[in-house]
Amino acid sequence: MEVLKTSPLFAGLDGAEIRAALACLGAKRVAREKKQHLFRSGDQLTSLGVVLSGAVQVYQEDYYGNRNVFGNIGPGGLFGESFACATTASVPVSAVASESGEMLFLDCRRISTPCENACGFHARLIRNLLDVLARKNVALTQRLEFTGRRTTREKALAYLSEQARLAGGARFAIPFDRQELADYLCVERSGLSAELAKLRDEGVIRFHKNRFELLHH
Repeated sequence: MEVLKTSPLFAGLDGAEIRAALACLGAKRVAREKKQHLFRSGDQLTSLGVVLSGAVQVYQEDYYGNRNVFGNIGPGGLFGESFACATTASVPVSAVASESGEMLFLDCRRISTPCENACGFHARLIRNLLDVLARKNVALTQRLEFTGRRTTREKALAYLSEQARLAGGARFAIPFDRQELADYLCVERSGLSAELAKLRDEGVIRFHKNRFELLHH
């Protein structure tokens, strides 16, 4: 319940309203070990997911196994909501547990269609879901800004600068390891690692694993 209260989907709802919403939306709780899938490309999706613990990675993979990572979602975050709401015949992406944990699936159709009980929280859920979809659209636009840069160096600096802005300071952690970051920025891992090392040697950044600091330069 404490995690759900932090979820943007349930913003403005109290504990009793969240419990009623879970019953109304046919909530199904599932557990996944690291690297286990929640859905795969080609599946039909009618339920959106909420991460209760662990983390979920959403990605697209081509015929040759090259991955395009869209993001890692932590506790309280949503995944699959766009495709569940669109009721597409098949989804073009996959979702896998990047960390072992539990997830909750909610029937998206029951959010947009008020039930016979005329539950008062439906209007709030719809507004919250629209807000989540809008924010995800903004995030996708920002990602296009990063991947549209010409060089690996420019892509990395644009991404790191945005993370610093979001963190409100020069020190921050990112939700990706090196391979995931390379997949997110659509670059080769070796080239990304080389550029990060150059930026460190030039005194532009400091980093240790997924923790970074932007330096005045």
